Amino acid sequence: MVYYKLGVKPLSLAVISIPPASGVPPKRLLVLLHGWGANSQDVVSFAPFLKLPEYQFLFPDAPFPHHQTPGGRAWYALERQGFDGIIESRQLLRDWLISLEAQTGVSLNNTIMAGFSQGGAMTLDIGSTLPLAGLCSLSGYLHSEPQAQAHDLPPTLIVHGRQDSIVPIQAAKKARDQFTALGATVEYHEFDMGHEIPIVVISLMQKFIQSLV
Repeated sequence: MVYYKLGVKPLSLAVISIPPASGVPPKRLLVLLHGWGANSQDVVSFAPFLKLPEYQFLFPDAPFPHHQTPGGRAWYALERQGFDGIIESRQLLRDWLISLEAQTGVSLNNTIMAGFSQGGAMTLDIGSTLPLAGLCSLSGYLHSEPQAQAHDLPPTLIVHGRQDSIVPIQAAKKARDQFTALGATVEYHEFDMGHEIPIVVISLMQKFIQSLV
């Protein structure tokens, strides 16, 4: 568990870590962020289906309790106009990602960041500011305008459902267009699905990650 001090009250980031299936020290990392109101348990089951034996999988819980869902977590208060907590959550997540090299021996340029829904928004936000190997946004969106960086933006996979009633398809198209305008290599896919992660998306994500090696 990693702690980040916020005044006198620390925010904590609890992380589920799954070592490489290969049985040897990790060569690469995959960080996967859950969505608003969910928690790391909702996405940890995807690990065996991704079939990435050289990767260590890291599934952090968002730092804030969800305002309605027992056991649910939030990266920030999506229900509030000011997105309370986003500044603290952004700093916490960025600091933790930077610290992973010292903890695991794996550099940022061998680290993939992925997320679903609000986790996808955090992936696009924080991931674009770091020299990561790649980003995967599943049913995600932009909560802030991406900015040009001193480094190239990571190759980015954006996947969305045409029938998504939670995050409209226009959000994915906006992210695609803005990342492309900043010079990122974007792989974009739409499916006839809602706000979900079916096996076809897991397979697509696996192929995208393997293509980055």
